[in-house]
Amino acid sequence: MNAFANSQTSTLIRRLALAALVLCFIVVVLGAYVRLTAAGLGCPDWPGCYGHFTPIGAEQNVAAQAAFPNTPLHVGKAWREMIHRYAASTLGIIIVVIAAYAIATRRQRIVSLPLALALLVTVVVQGILGMLTVTWQLKPLIVTLHLLFGLTTLSMLWWLWLSQRSGSRGSVRLGNARTSAGSAYPSRTPAPRRLAFVALIALVVQIALGGWTSSNYSAVACPDFPTCQNSWWPEMDYKDAFVLWRGLGVNYEGGVLEHPARVAIHFTHRLGAVVATLALILAAVLTLRWQGGTSRMRIAAYAVLAALVLQLLIGITMVLRAFPLPLATAHNAGAALLLLSTVALVRALRTT
Repeated sequence: MNAFANSQTSTLIRRLALAALVLCFIVVVLGAYVRLTAAGLGCPDWPGCYGHFTPIGAEQNVAAQAAFPNTPLHVGKAWREMIHRYAASTLGIIIVVIAAYAIATRRQRIVSLPLALALLVTVVVQGILGMLTVTWQLKPLIVTLHLLFGLTTLSMLWWLWLSQRSGSRGSVRLGNARTSAGSAYPSRTPAPRRLAFVALIALVVQIALGGWTSSNYSAVACPDFPTCQNSWWPEMDYKDAFVLWRGLGVNYEGGVLEHPARVAIHFTHRLGAVVATLALILAAVLTLRWQGGTSRMRIAAYAVLAALVLQLLIGITMVLRAFPLPLATAHNAGAALLLLSTVALVRALRTT
């Protein structure tokens, strides 16, 4: 394959990565909207809807609806669920195409083959989790894992697009001055890089807590701010709050936990927000103060701070305004943006 063909293929992969990235963000937000509008079981079977490709067919087939007597058809919820599935399926197809190009051009190393294959495996696992989310009736553990794998897919696509845009495929590049001095970024920037990685871990844990809060319908357990139930340390039940497995055959729509357990989940999510906020601020500020930092690093650090402020404002306003649907959905989108900015910071500190 000549240089011109390589350039064309690289441009195509970059465009596919961008399209997949945007679509994945939409899928994540759509998933949150479906969950928040109680449409997760809008179609109680998978991959169809009452045995049909669209809710239209399900609406016209009374026998198909009768097969699910405990889940009557709600056309609006069914459409929200199926639109989410259509978007997720399209995303999966794009990722398959990217993986196919990565395999076909593996000798030219136009795109990172391990990253493309990891993306493919991740989206397959995500599809399985999507199926189990429905067939296991919104089991909180599966719903939370579904969210985490969706955001993992988003982060990997973001990394892929950044790599293709810079032409580095995620590799560490060193300038001549740094090479001649015998000092590479891994040894010159240990503090910012390590703190950024710690902040990323703290953020992932916080997102998992957010997924657990949402899947257990615990968001409204603390309707006030900054206190919870008008107390700085409300009555909580941690014994039942974080039981990961409660068996199958339970419909978790609406939640099954008692109020004290839901308060414990929500309160822990707030504590996690404090930890993640401090870690992100520390990583970003240290990056900005580092004298050897590049413009890319500083831009990424400012992006982290901006996304963090936005997310905190959305979260606080959401509580004060009694959890309106638009703000609750935006809170999920804000988490995705904060994750992307943090991944960009980690990558900027890893490369030059």
